[in-house]
Amino acid sequence: MLKLGLLLVAMFLLQAVLSGFQMRHFAKEFTALRKRGRVACGRQAGGFHAGAIVMFLLDEAGVIQEGKMLMGVTCFARVRPLVGFEGRQLSALTKDDLPRHGRNLRRAILDAQNTYCKFISGEAIPEPPSPFQRAGRILTGFGK
Repeated sequence: MLKLGLLLVAMFLLQAVLSGFQMRHFAKEFTALRKRGRVACGRQAGGFHAGAIVMFLLDEAGVIQEGKMLMGVTCFARVRPLVGFEGRQLSALTKDDLPRHGRNLRRAILDAQNTYCKFISGEAIPEPPSPFQRAGRILTGFGK
């Protein structure tokens, strides 16, 4: 039983270290985009499916100059280019403009669009609830 416990602790620590590398890589990519201009980000948690984070470098008019995505289930996922959106107005994207594969990628792009539109209109951008907050709300009967 002790060996199993030690193995679980070791796996947890390895996961934490690898996730730290992933977060540093993402932060480096985000910072590089941010130095070049405004960046709109969108995210969609995956759970047991591939989660997705998208970043769009925007010019002053809200036209996408470059897109990047982080999509995957494991901590080995890395930021990759997201092509096909260059030259398009972020606020004018429709569901037909989105990629056909990757439901969470589509949702992350729509989240980036929604966040950008709220920012432009001066609305407050609410922080999504944490998994613990969502669980507490479900348990107490206050919805999602």
